Amino acid sequence: MIGKGKSISHTKASMQYGWNNEKEAEIVYRNNLIGHTPEELSKEFRYIQRLNDNCYRNTISFVLSPTIADKTKLDTKMLHAICKEFSRKMKLGDRQAIGFLHKDKQHTHIHLYTNRIDFDGTAYDDSFIGKKSQRIAAETASKLGLETVQSVLEKNKLRTKAERQLIYNHHLQVLKVKPKSITDYVELMRQNKIDVQPVINAANKLQGFTFNYSNKKFKGSEVHRNLSGKNVLKDLLQHSIAFRKTLRDKKIKINDQYYDLHGSLTKIPNETKEKNITLNR
Repeated sequence: MIGKGKSISHTKASMQYGWNNEKEAEIVYRNNLIGHTPEELSKEFRYIQRLNDNCYRNTISFVLSPTIADKTKLDTKMLHAICKEFSRKMKLGDRQAIGFLHKDKQHTHIHLYTNRIDFDGTAYDDSFIGKKSQRIAAETASKLGLETVQSVLEKNKLRTKAERQLIYNHHLQVLKVKPKSITDYVELMRQNKIDVQPVINAANKLQGFTFNYSNKKFKGSEVHRNLSGKNVLKDLLQHSIAFRKTLRDKKIKINDQYYDLHGSLTKIPNETKEKNITLNR
């Protein structure tokens, strides 16, 4: 299960979104509320929020997304338990809260809205609430026998172990041929039916590679720690002085295209000299 959380100011609009019939919305959790419409619920929130006029973002919006594999476990009782246990672990106290189930996407998920202001007028401390929501969602899932993000990742690693091992084995074999450039490396990997593609970030800089094999796509670091962008370039540097000169301009040529390098790739360890080679000298 994945959890997200943030403080918001648009309580009524959020309630209307939560209670959207087009998304097959269903109330699965309610605490200290009696309203039956978004207008009534947001009015009840506002009544308590008047106790603290200094707090602008006075409602907390959470999204709790169980995994697809857990879909059969998500009856009304379990959905209520998720909201209740998550709220308890978040130490939200006895605040007003309403949870809506949405079924409009492949991932059934819950929108949980909690009044940030308690009955004493105290605002909930929302520092790092995004990170905290992720952690508490994982703890809640573990306690209720649901899958966590980490458990899903571990299962995926087991399912793809053979493919990842094959990619890494071919990487080691290609290095023995001593490719003189990244283009040579890409072509040699392609001959083994492995498509190596550059990963370009939002700043249009190269920061690594993906390895595609048998209709499965992996980030280099997912295959093996030695296939991170930095480590692939480090291995190639051992075999080509010309390649090192190219990198000193903070650029790299793959096939017929040049890419600027991400900062993490502009300093490559040289194991033979036991010191760093700064590529922008």
